[in-house]
Order: sequence, then structure tokens, then C-alpha cells
Amino acid sequence: MKTVIAGAGPTGLLLAGDLAAAGGEVTVLERRSEESNLTRAFAVHARTLEQFDARGIAEDVIATGTKVERLRLFGHVSVDLGTLPSRFPYVLITPQYNVERILEERAVKAGARIVRGTTVTGVRQDEHGVEVGTDGGTHAADWLVGADGARSAVRRALGLDFPGRSAVRSLMLADVRMAEPRADVISVSAVGSAFAFVAPFGDGWYRVFAWNREHQVADDVPLELEEVRATVRAAFGTDFGLGECRWLSRFHSDERQVERYRTGRVFLAGDAAHVHSPAGGQGMNTGLQDAANLGWKLAAAGAGWAPAGLLDTYQTERHAVGRTVLRSSGGLIRLALLHSRGARLGRDVLGGLALHVPAVQRKLTGTVSGIGIDYDDAPRQADLELGGVRLYERLRAGRHVLLAPRAPEGYDGRLIHVRHEHCALVRPDGYTAWTGTEGDVAVALRAHLGDPR
Repeated sequence: MKTVIAGAGPTGLLLAGDLAAAGGEVTVLERRSEESNLTRAFAVHARTLEQFDARGIAEDVIATGTKVERLRLFGHVSVDLGTLPSRFPYVLITPQYNVERILEERAVKAGARIVRGTTVTGVRQDEHGVEVGTDGGTHAADWLVGADGARSAVRRALGLDFPGRSAVRSLMLADVRMAEPRADVISVSAVGSAFAFVAPFGDGWYRVFAWNREHQVADDVPLELEEVRATVRAAFGTDFGLGECRWLSRFHSDERQVERYRTGRVFLAGDAAHVHSPAGGQGMNTGLQDAANLGWKLAAAGAGWAPAGLLDTYQTERHAVGRTVLRSSGGLIRLALLHSRGARLGRDVLGGLALHVPAVQRKLTGTVSGIGIDYDDAPRQADLELGGVRLYERLRAGRHVLLAPRAPEGYDGRLIHVRHEHCALVRPDGYTAWTGTEGDVAVALRAHLGDPR
């Protein structure tokens, strides 16, 4: 099976590694000629770390950043991630380029080919395959995945609309050092017309988002560090001794989602399919979850055992999640940017009270971290100890894991059997496809893995 992936960001690289590891021929086309060390994404949430664990790279990623277990919102509201039901009860703060580096090393080691400095110019497809035109020639493939960002050339080539709106204009970003930082927690505050967000990278550098309601300008208007400093001071009452700066940028944030994630043999993933406000740091994570969902399904199609309709479940499962993230991140940014003093006071008081209710705390942390997001017919499966080897270590083979008293015949290469008194079938992306009794194992395997051989 040949797959072309447009975009060598985190989404495209995770997918490339999965497909190459499954034996597919994978080519990744990247517009950028060189890797960038500048990035807007910086948060890796618990569910994403679980996906990395299922690929044996979680510890490598964790080593690049700092763990943050608590979020401090508006000076009064505290969100505790330490209660998450996961091996990773925190958010990891690390620049996106660290994630990309590790994912690229994995993809290349598995056999994926990355072609930089090339732009997609057109897409043609029929029932047999896809032809991808670029400024350097054409590439023939069985499948094409557009993971090429918010301005996706693949999406444009398909003629798909990207409906939505601008959520917030003139956001300021900066990576800075601080002489008087708070403890290593993520802090958010908004006072009057000023909003600011501060997160520690753990190496002495801090990521700052800032916004001034009274000074909203175009993205290309030059940004000076003093503007960031003044906005942080207005929001927090201090600028934390904000000093040396290695990066400044101004941008706007959109909320958009394409209606169809699949068009024939072409799929969209990550920012090419959905963009959100930066609140909650869910953008990169949602794209990585798209890739984890799509990869094993494409591999199954390439291996010839995918049940009818399996590839269509990418749309049904991931479009719904994208819509949920759009709403949750949009709600968070609107709460942060409330204008009236009375509304902000109500937010702080009621938010503080609500988060003392365990169910509310679980809902919020579960949504932001991804731990609480399930599919209609496949809930997230927590890690399990299985005879001295964890479930997510078993998933590193990229196959389904069957828990059952006896091993089935005819499914070699499609699943790993673990002897267990209870029966369950766990998908390669860590969601439970089926639970039942031993007498129903054969029927369940036919439904989810096709006929035995």
C-alpha cells in the first residue's frame, strides 16, 4: 500500500510512522525546506502521552519538557490534573519542534520518506488510486492524507469549504525569561481589557499569550516586547520580571471545521480539518488523535482485512470529537475574554465553586486532557497490567489486543492474544471495540477484524 501524506507536522509524522511500521510505503511531502524551531503549540496532554506510550516514545517526549499538574485560572480558580485516571496525570509543556523531532525519527526509522521543499498543486483520484501533483512532479498512491495545516493545499484542491469564524484577533505570543516567575504552574488571568497566559517550559523559558482588547491590529503589524510586558502587567499586576525574549509573534485565532474528513481516497487530519482557539492547548493534541485513529484503519485496508465501512468510521468518530473541541476551546476563550467587571467576577466566583464539585472537575480535566473523550461504540481503554506487561506496551505492535481465556485461530498478524478471564478486544488506538463472553469471541472478531484465515 502506498500513502502520500501532505504535511510533516506532528499529525502527519505520527501517521507516517504508524503506516510505515505496518509495512506500508509512505511519502511525506512538506512545504517547508527546513525544520522550524519556532512554534505555537507547546502542550502535550495525557491522552496524547498515552498514544505515545503505545508507540514506545512517551518517555522520550517527556524528557524534553516539564510536567505541570495544576492550572491557576484568573487568580482564584485552580484545576488539578493530578487526579486524572492515567499514568500521565499532568500536561507536559514542551515546544512542538521537540515532538516533531521524535516523531520524525520514528517515522524515518520505520521506512517513511520525507520530501521537503515541495508544495501540493493538485489532486486527482478515481476508484483505483490518487495522483498528487506538486511543483516538483507527481506522486501516485493508494491514499492521500492532507495534514498540511489550516491553509491546506489538499483541502483546497478538493474544493472543500472551511466554514467558521475568527475567534480572537491580535493575539501576542512570546517566549521569554522571567526574573520573578511563579511556581511551575500554568497561570491565566484577565483584568479589564487585558488577558495573559503564562506556561513554563521547564528550562528557564516561559511561553506567554497576551491580548489587549483596546489594541487589536493586523497580524503583520510589528510586535515589540514592551507591548507584551505591559499587557502581562495589566492582567496579573506584575510582569514577573519579563526580560530576554527569543521569539515574538502576532496572530489571530479561527474556529473552523471542514464538513467531510474523507473524500474518496483522500482524508483530512489535524489543522487541515479543524482549527480551534488556543484555549486548553488542544489543537496539536486533537490532530495527533486524528492520526492515531486513522493510521490503523488505513493499515487494515492495505492489508486487505478491513471490514466494510471501517474507513468511514474515521469521519463519524473524529468529526464529532473535532466539534466537541471546537466548542470547549471556544467556551474557554470566551470566558477568559469577558468584558464587563460583573461578568468576570461571576466567572471567578462561580467557576471556583463549580470546580469544588468532583463531577465538574472530572468533566473539565477529562475534556481538556482527552482522557474523558470516548467514541460512541468504543470507549477509551485505561492501561492494564497483563501478566507483567502493560496493555499499552502490548499495543506497540500496532495490532488489536484480545483478552480471552483461549487464543483464536486464523488471526495471526491482526491481533495479540493475552490470556485473561474476562473477554475484551482493544483497538490499536487504545479504545475498546468489544467486551463480552467467551462464546461471543468468534462473532466479535469477524465483525471487527474480518474473516479468519
